[in-house]
Amino acid sequence: MKKAGKIWIIGILICLEIILLPWQVYGEEVQEPDSLYALSAVLMDGDSGRVLFEKNGEEQRPMASTTKVMTCILVLESGRTGETAQTSAYAASMPEVHMGAREGESYGVRDLLYALMLESYNDAAVILAEHIGGSTEGFADMMNEKAREISCEDTWFITPNGLDAQAETEEGVKIHSTTAEDLARILRYCIRESSAREEFLEITRTPSYTFTDSSGNKTISCTNHNAFLSMMEGALTGKTGFTADAGYCYVGALEREGRTLIVALLGCGWPNNKNYKWSDTRKLMEYGLENYTWQSFAQAELPQIPQYLPVENGQTEILGVPAQVAVSLEELSQEEGMLIRKDEKLEAVVEIEQSLQAPVKEGEKAGEILYQVNGQTWKTREIHTAASLEKIDFPWCLEETLKRLVFAP
Repeated sequence: MKKAGKIWIIGILICLEIILLPWQVYGEEVQEPDSLYALSAVLMDGDSGRVLFEKNGEEQRPMASTTKVMTCILVLESGRTGETAQTSAYAASMPEVHMGAREGESYGVRDLLYALMLESYNDAAVILAEHIGGSTEGFADMMNEKAREISCEDTWFITPNGLDAQAETEEGVKIHSTTAEDLARILRYCIRESSAREEFLEITRTPSYTFTDSSGNKTISCTNHNAFLSMMEGALTGKTGFTADAGYCYVGALEREGRTLIVALLGCGWPNNKNYKWSDTRKLMEYGLENYTWQSFAQAELPQIPQYLPVENGQTEILGVPAQVAVSLEELSQEEGMLIRKDEKLEAVVEIEQSLQAPVKEGEKAGEILYQVNGQTWKTREIHTAASLEKIDFPWCLEETLKRLVFAP
């Protein structure tokens, strides 16, 4: 009896293990990055814009020369890279790091972009800002307008180069600042959404570049200081920064196996800890690569969707038959998707009208499919009516009545 009892208990334990195994796999614990040096940090999905990890991601902080990412993309989008820009006295007065431009010297706008992004020259930023915006203040207005346009609500630009600054506004005194989340969003715009994204990547990935001023008397040599480009396979782009208030900052992107990851770091150490940013960047990128895979929205299992919806007061070809209209789904590309963590599930939730009211027009919205992760919607796909249906009116009633009279026995 004792032996039989032991076998019975062992059998129950095996059954429990089999039953619980899928839950253990799906609910596998994921260890998030810890012990980051940065005061604020974000890891973002470059495709969807979803924040995959954050540490004080919405805390406003100075961002130093990562500012130049916005400066660069605005100049590229202006379509004026073939022009020549002249150095003002103010631009020539910029502190290090600078290329030593003197008042009156002229440079090609495109050449200055390499000086801006490879060497992070502060005078190059001001020359570009004054040329494109008319003044640094005018260019700052353009920067802030673009920030609002791409939903960076917690960002405020004052300078085109990222030097620490503050200014009086209608809302009070503001400092030149952003958040790690907004900074990641700005880089995402540059590499995914901007019409100038290819030019942006070409410039920021260039190892070295040499140019002269318009007179040909002065030669400037630039070397790319973004160590991340050679640090990890798939490194795409990035920009470093440092000021006394901001500390070391960085924003960079990686593309590997169909995944695009963006890391933004603010306040990531002060001298002599300039390598902290590389440690944090690697840690966050590896966390993303190990725990997230790309999934198409089209792969989500769809719940039952009715082929037809009833239409109240709708005309029918046969009197007495309930009126209804067919529905169709909005096209969904296989290339649309997002990064999903291994303990998460992409779900499709259908919200559709129970019935429609005549008249109904073809292409009218009848519902939508919400693609969600953890209850948050990342993609909306509309359900439309596939045909039109008129409302019951007197002429239709008369016609149906006459039909019955004509064909009555």
